[in-house]
Amino acid sequence: MMPRDVTHAITPDRFDILLKTLHKRARRLSRCPDEAADLAQDTAVKVWQSASAGARIDNLDAYAMTSLRNMARSRWRRQTEGEELTDDMATTLPDAPQRLACADLRAALARLPKAQAGLMALIAEGETSPAELARRTGVPPGTVMSRLARARAALRGDLGMSADSPAESLWADHTV
Repeated sequence: MMPRDVTHAITPDRFDILLKTLHKRARRLSRCPDEAADLAQDTAVKVWQSASAGARIDNLDAYAMTSLRNMARSRWRRQTEGEELTDDMATTLPDAPQRLACADLRAALARLPKAQAGLMALIAEGETSPAELARRTGVPPGTVMSRLARARAALRGDLGMSADSPAESLWADHTV
């Protein structure tokens, strides 16, 4: 069977349907929506130009999808490869100072009186409500608050921190 010229068979409605199909497929072939939209539109223009130039297109959908795939591959090939990383490009800070600070904190927690250490362990697990801490330990809320205050003060003193210094200051002096 002889292919037929479909230049006149591409109506605006037919072309809108084709463009929607191209957009769907382009989203699978692209990294972001903007790139997919550009790819679909560029392919649609190419198909329209081919049809207008008198190309014999037997199956418009298949022709358009093949054109889309080829255009995507062409774009992938044109993408430049990134430069090779070298040792002087490393920007990740070492985590040794934070690990040492955590080890110091664990040791300081172990030196706290048992009641204070127990409350601090509950805080470390994520419980911050004094009322819930009091309920879980069976201790009055006022006692919980005073034990926590004494525990924090003891930890700051043991770790050489001032009374108003935040926990981040444990490793702030060690960063690069």
